Amino acid sequence: MRVALMGSGLGANADAILLAIKKGELKNIEVVGVISDKENAGILEVAKRYGVEGMYIHPGVYRTKLEGDAEKRYIETLQKWGAELVVLVGFMRVVKQGFLIAFNNKVINLHPSLLPAFKGLNAIKQAYNYGVKYAGCTVHWVVEELDAGRIIDQEVVEVRKGESLESLKERVHVAEHRLIVRAMGGLK
Repeated sequence: MRVALMGSGLGANADAILLAIKKGELKNIEVVGVISDKENAGILEVAKRYGVEGMYIHPGVYRTKLEGDAEKRYIETLQKWGAELVVLVGFMRVVKQGFLIAFNNKVINLHPSLLPAFKGLNAIKQAYNYGVKYAGCTVHWVVEELDAGRIIDQEVVEVRKGESLESLKERVHVAEHRLIVRAMGGLK
């Protein structure tokens, strides 16, 4: 399966995916490219380290979503690479209907909460402030409604008594690395 990754940050989840492929833990998956909406994002360095094409594409005028010409540039690039699955790993923009039509039922997202709870931004902080006993992460199919697609897999992280928000964030991020690899390995 030809997979493209999209992210905005350091690229730790992309690193987990690419390392799993290198180790032979994710069979029949090839990452054909990485796109970031941030010019100097760490995810582009991760791609380079693994010999995968990494590309910054200007995200357009909107701060939180892809639309218009920007959306078209993303779609054209992904289609040029022959992406059969698009994996959002820390991509901090909402993809809209045009993108989802171009990649019908072929976009998954890694989200740092146990959906359907704590959708959107700062999900770990939302859960922590709410006082949950269990946090975690979810891989789900992307649909137009934010963080509402069918769940593929989840991993639970128990919140430790007296734990700091920073500690919980670190542990959820480690769980994300395991979860995204496991979820991708289960896709056909």
